[in-house]
Amino acid sequence: MAPWGVLELGRLGLRQVLDEAGAVYSKRIVPYDENQPGEAALPYALAFREIVPWVPDGLCMSHPGMCAALLAAAESAGATCLRGVDHVEVVPGAAPAVAFAQAAERRRWTARLVIGADGRNSRLRRQLGIAMQADAPHNLLGGVLVDRVPDWPQDMAAIGTEDRVHFLVTPQGGGRVRLYLCFAFADRALFTGSERERRVIDTFARLRCLPQAAMIAEGRAIGRFSAYSNEDHWSDDPTAPGVVLIGDAAGHNDPVIGQGLSIALRDVRLVAEIILAGGRDRASFRSYVEERRERMRRLRIVAHLTARLRVEFGEEARQRRRRVGARMRADPLRSPMPATLIGPEKLPAVNFEQRTIEALLAD
Repeated sequence: MAPWGVLELGRLGLRQVLDEAGAVYSKRIVPYDENQPGEAALPYALAFREIVPWVPDGLCMSHPGMCAALLAAAESAGATCLRGVDHVEVVPGAAPAVAFAQAAERRRWTARLVIGADGRNSRLRRQLGIAMQADAPHNLLGGVLVDRVPDWPQDMAAIGTEDRVHFLVTPQGGGRVRLYLCFAFADRALFTGSERERRVIDTFARLRCLPQAAMIAEGRAIGRFSAYSNEDHWSDDPTAPGVVLIGDAAGHNDPVIGQGLSIALRDVRLVAEIILAGGRDRASFRSYVEERRERMRRLRIVAHLTARLRVEFGEEARQRRRRVGARMRADPLRSPMPATLIGPEKLPAVNFEQRTIEALLAD
């Protein structure tokens, strides 16, 4: 979870819940790369609190563990959580209704407001006919949890590009790390089949720019490695009469910049504040719709730039990373990239203008 998402977690009063459930905090991220392998990358390590003191460290945690902790907290706060629900249908309107099946029993509830948070393939969104826009897919990204890596520094994440992969490593505590690989569609066959987890670990083991490659080579995958296409999906208005969508259901950012949880937490806070202020009708959520539209636009720009820099391969791409990296280090707050750490609203609008991007990428 990006540091600005950790801030949202705190504003929601939920940070202690995850801390008690085993959250690990990454204090710095080291940009290993073909251009700056091994110790050459250390001077460019980003210590979150040194760059922007008011931003906390990045939070790393098992996603299932996080979900279980938040669900338990919701139930403790009085929420009724139903499991095994299927065939959900929503009827929008001044008095919206939700119908669903549970244990072969069909139910129908009326509500003052329905909040849809059913993921990027949202059934509710399709039922409501909320239009989505999308970029063309440009690469694949997948992750896998790996244990038996006890020597990985638990306060450090690593990111980089080498040969034909972009990679990310985050600590998970207990001798575990999570490995992410981003690669071209042309290389899909390398990471499919029954041995794909071993191939992922072997790919990390061969990284020349990553000093910890040997310790990852001894790791063991927990669960399956599955890769998904990378692109942005967004809606200009994720609401309908009596219904508000949040999180991936409302549209998701390209996961190459890892903003999904932070986006969802901001959605939760904004929608909760409107509800607690007495808002229920569609007009009440206009401020949420407008803020989210601009937030996702800015993050979309960052994702496009990130994909160009980190998930294009070969000598020309390597030289581009070297050139742009030097420019961003010389003036880090004149590019859109810090938005992934401090939040997209914290940077001036000029950082996201096309002329800024063109100046960064210029030969």
